[in-house]
Amino acid sequence: MKRISVLALILCACFVSVAWGQQITCKTYTAWAQFHRYNMRRSNPCEKLLNVHNVGKLGLKWSYATAAGNSVESSPAVADAVVYVGTYSEQGYGPGTLYALKASTGALLWSYQMGSIFSSPAVVNEVVYIGSDDGNLYALNAHTGVLLWSYATGSLVESEPTVVNGVVYVGSVNGNLYALNATTGALLWSYTADQIYSSSAVAYGVVYISTFNGNVYALKASTGVPLWSYSSPNDSQGTSSPAVADGVVYVVTNLDQVYALNAQTGAEVWSSNSTLSAVSSLAVANGVVYVGSYSEVYALSTRTGGKLWVFAAGGGYVYSSPAVANGVVYVGSLDNNLYALNAHTGKKLWNYTTGGVVDSSPAVANGVVYVGSTDGKVYSFGLK
Repeated sequence: MKRISVLALILCACFVSVAWGQQITCKTYTAWAQFHRYNMRRSNPCEKLLNVHNVGKLGLKWSYATAAGNSVESSPAVADAVVYVGTYSEQGYGPGTLYALKASTGALLWSYQMGSIFSSPAVVNEVVYIGSDDGNLYALNAHTGVLLWSYATGSLVESEPTVVNGVVYVGSVNGNLYALNATTGALLWSYTADQIYSSSAVAYGVVYISTFNGNVYALKASTGVPLWSYSSPNDSQGTSSPAVADGVVYVVTNLDQVYALNAQTGAEVWSSNSTLSAVSSLAVANGVVYVGSYSEVYALSTRTGGKLWVFAAGGGYVYSSPAVANGVVYVGSLDNNLYALNAHTGKKLWNYTTGGVVDSSPAVANGVVYVGSTDGKVYSFGLK
């Protein structure tokens, strides 16, 4: 196997190193334009406005009500002062809509109808990429909503697309991971594994993906050639997306345990206690893994997997994936609340009760938090 170099962590107030080795400036990348954000770990090291001292003063800036009968379980993407989010039809496989909303006011800029949407959008180079339950991945002009191209997979596309270096990586429930040319939609390669609901993470020239049967695969990003695979020792089902940080892949594979795998070899570094009941995708920041579980949010040590703190969220499973920014963890819950927690202690700093379950995963950009709810609304919160 070709050796995969682990990128050095660059500690600089002005620069952030993203997972595939490109150095970026916070001045350029303050947005949250993909599910994993740019660093493949659902954290925003560029956020400087919200912090543990003022997040308790968050208030509702605006809410946008989507079409009647729709649920917002897609996670918002924020780019160039626009919020992009999709809706799922509560009537089953009815129509869903991708919305583009003005970030400052929530005003509708444009919308595009397709099949129901669980997938979360990715916005790169003025193009919005989104999957749909009608079996297609769509690419739309980010300014106008005009369709640029679509790719038919033949089954549900609930995986969030990940766009890196001109390639879109997206999974389908038909069991295939696709690599598509981001400009044309042309197929570059595909790999058959098992049903894919999760988003892929791309780092070190490798695509990491988890599948519904609980396996984790590492594929060469340029060709799709398999490098390694990992099967959890227990019967498993997985819809969680992996996160990658400092040479380690973190993933939930069997609806209870978090696994830390060596990104180069796939060897297990550690696994969490099986009573964790973890279900959400993961966020990683400052040596801590954050994950939603049954009625709780956990913080685990990236070094050992040991519990650092537990927050009781109430309700059922916390399917919303945490987002971490400037010492604060944001996460939704089945008790209809969006929470802000102290990332170091787990103490609740703020919460807001929406009109529905918060399955959507929040995005944090430029001092504002965006999230969707099953009441069909998109919410924006900022300092009063």
